Amino acid sequence: MSLKQLIENCKIDDTKAQSELYKLFSSKLFAICLKYSRNYAEAEDNLQDAFLTIFNKIEQYKNKGSFEGWLKRITINTALQRYRNEKVFDIINENTIEDVEIEVEEENISIDYLLKIIQELPDRYRLVFNLYVLDGYSHKEIANMLNIHIGTSKSNLARARQILKQTIENYKIKQQHSQSL
Repeated sequence: MSLKQLIENCKIDDTKAQSELYKLFSSKLFAICLKYSRNYAEAEDNLQDAFLTIFNKIEQYKNKGSFEGWLKRITINTALQRYRNEKVFDIINENTIEDVEIEVEEENISIDYLLKIIQELPDRYRLVFNLYVLDGYSHKEIANMLNIHIGTSKSNLARARQILKQTIENYKIKQQHSQSL
């Protein structure tokens, strides 16, 4: 069955088509949920909530643009919805923002470790970092998505980078120390 036909069948609440759509996209969308969730269990909840929203709103998809992109937007918005009403964002004076660049030597640090330390960031920093660095949203878009000021987005990104940089530096020191023993 083609993707277009699968979508059309989902629009008429065909549970077999919904199951097939879930199988087709759940792993990609779960990876997105992991980026925006505090832990694995919350990511699972976000995935289920995202699919409920997808199936409830699938009639709104008019076969224009990327269907996968549409799914990703819903999934990100579903995960972010958990944080919108919480006061997880710090408002910091924009003049105090210092942009920090992080250099990672691929042979020393695994992708799994990087994902782990990103996931361990406080919510406000992790969300902005993922949206800006990993998904390419602008600070203006992030501010709109999270209902915060652009300066708050910038400051939370800067703080996330500082935390990650310090964590990576500490990790490298531990690695060097263990190698010298």
